Amino acid sequence: MQTKNTFSIVPISSLFIAIGFLAIGYGMILTFIGVYLKEMGSSNITIGLINATFFLGAIGASIFSQKIIATVGHIRSFATFASIMIIGFLGHSLYFNEVFWAILRLLSGFAYYGLLIILESWLNEKSSKTHRSKILAIYTIIFYLATAIGQLLLNIGDTSGHVFFIIGSILVLFSIIFISMTKIKEPILEPFERYSLPKIFSIAPLALASSFIGGFFVGGFFTMMPVFIVENFDSIHIVSLFMTITIIGALLSQWPIGIFSDKLGRRKMIAFSSFFIAFISACFLLSSYDKYYFYLLGALLGVGIFSLYPLAMARANDVVDENKNILEISRTLLFAYGLGSFAAPLFIGVGSYFFENFIFFSFFILSLFLGFYALSKEKIPDKDMSIFVNMPSVSGAISPNLDPRQDGA
Repeated sequence: MQTKNTFSIVPISSLFIAIGFLAIGYGMILTFIGVYLKEMGSSNITIGLINATFFLGAIGASIFSQKIIATVGHIRSFATFASIMIIGFLGHSLYFNEVFWAILRLLSGFAYYGLLIILESWLNEKSSKTHRSKILAIYTIIFYLATAIGQLLLNIGDTSGHVFFIIGSILVLFSIIFISMTKIKEPILEPFERYSLPKIFSIAPLALASSFIGGFFVGGFFTMMPVFIVENFDSIHIVSLFMTITIIGALLSQWPIGIFSDKLGRRKMIAFSSFFIAFISACFLLSSYDKYYFYLLGALLGVGIFSLYPLAMARANDVVDENKNILEISRTLLFAYGLGSFAAPLFIGVGSYFFENFIFFSFFILSLFLGFYALSKEKIPDKDMSIFVNMPSVSGAISPNLDPRQDGA
């Protein structure tokens, strides 16, 4: 007989399946857009602008989508956002125009992050204090693995065709099926109160800086790294394998980084990760681009860039006292992460117009800055440190609620 405290994934399996389908489509399309635009002759500046609109839509979703969800409910909202996302995907295959595509990317970003907010609020509703960490761990693993699978799908079909937009639409449709048939009770979505970025900077400056720069790295990786690979290798196959290997490296490193950060402290781990990213970026700058060496550097890069956001969240939990609202601080850090993701394609797109290896140069400079900035900050006593929690690289505005550290705040 199952006890009350026994954890079972079965009642919420439909949510995880939906997350998996969405992440596969998200990972595939987000990577493919840059490749396709490059082959169509768009400049890196234009590619950066178009990709940035996706994250602009994501920022909009974190602000406005909750009102839609609260008004019509989770299932109807999910169908609405999924429909918008499918329209965005199929619209790409109908007509190629850079301004039109930027609008479609804006809609896709808004819809995708709205879908994440719906799924995360459902997971939060079904998460007890006892099982919250398990649910978040499963969410993280599924998200990374599904995103990696999305990269492998880039080997299907001809990049000059529109098969990827059709596949992406089918994947989103599958997620609708599982959500439409779910019997899970719809939760009540509470309004989000927001802290100002200057206020959070005064409370947890290192956490805020790490969130923004971590978002810059991950946003730049997904949007502009495929463009760089196509320019240098002219192979969608290499794009696919490189992106997959990097994401798998990120997944495998999450738990070791958590163990070391609990022992050494967040400040040292943020500094170590930053200097590690700087070293790997320097290796990219100095490499001759042998593809196997490139794959190895990609795996190591994933170890560094995907660790900064969870380390930033852990640092915030360490430095705030019980009188501060850690949940709202965490949401603000996530917002800063989104701003970094938005800034990355803009900045890298312009910079790479003048300097071919600008993506690695920007990674090198920013990581070097963050490493020294982390070392300049005060060490947190061991007794005041919270536990490290692995979190997915891309999250909606509800993900801080899933963090088990909030239960003690």
